[in-house]
Amino acid sequence: MKPFRVTLLLATLIVVAAVSLLALLAASAVEAKPVKCASDQVPVGPTCVDKYENSVWSIPAANTGLIKRVQDGRATFADLTAGGAVQVSPSTRKPEDCSPFPDTFPPTGSWTAPLYAASIAGVLPTACVTWFQAEQACRLSGKRLPTSQEWQATAAGTPDPDSGVDDGTTECNISVSAAGGPVNTGSRSACVSNWGAFDMPGNVWEWVADWVPPNPDGSCADPLFNGDYNCLAGAKQAAGTAALTRGGDWGSGTKAGIFAVGGNTVPSHGFFVVGFRCAR
Repeated sequence: MKPFRVTLLLATLIVVAAVSLLALLAASAVEAKPVKCASDQVPVGPTCVDKYENSVWSIPAANTGLIKRVQDGRATFADLTAGGAVQVSPSTRKPEDCSPFPDTFPPTGSWTAPLYAASIAGVLPTACVTWFQAEQACRLSGKRLPTSQEWQATAAGTPDPDSGVDDGTTECNISVSAAGGPVNTGSRSACVSNWGAFDMPGNVWEWVADWVPPNPDGSCADPLFNGDYNCLAGAKQAAGTAALTRGGDWGSGTKAGIFAVGGNTVPSHGFFVVGFRCAR
């Protein structure tokens, strides 16, 4: 066979192979399915994020079936209470009313007896929890803290009352009224994102995975989006570090919302207005 014919044949084979590969990739893209999440989470692109702000539970070590249900995302409030589980540190209206975590699950997260994070409706979210405790409770449940980017994506579409005062029944819990306080997860039916996650703005601030240098004077800058808190602009290196919190709490008013960012929160401290949710 002459050289130019060999060259032509090879070129033809390469083109055919390339076209076949492109067709295969295109078919794979068409057939790709959204990530499948457990019933306690919502799919957000490739990530599963908890549907509700988390409550932390102490579960008897002997009840391995209940622990497995929590880790599989199948546990309900009825399962937990029937199985002898006890909620740890439900959120409160006042810092002095915080229930301490047990000594076996210290602020450093260096636990000697496990606690588990559950995404369930109808309970007060756990608060007064440090970043380390939240991170470990997520891990013990087979999850992790979401990144700030993942949190932002999950919150998209959640209504934000423009007045800064909610209706007390369906809207996000952001009212600054004297009677305000945390409410049960999922109880504000209109406070849900496009992805199906409840209570992202308001109720309690939520720890996310990211750490940053804190703003040294402890102040928050002018709002960047929709009147929501922004404690990042102008941040400079200072002693220690801060972990991000997102969303605002039940007393934040107009400053709560899907763009609210807290950047001065010390990860080793628990706060009565700060909780968390997990992701996979």
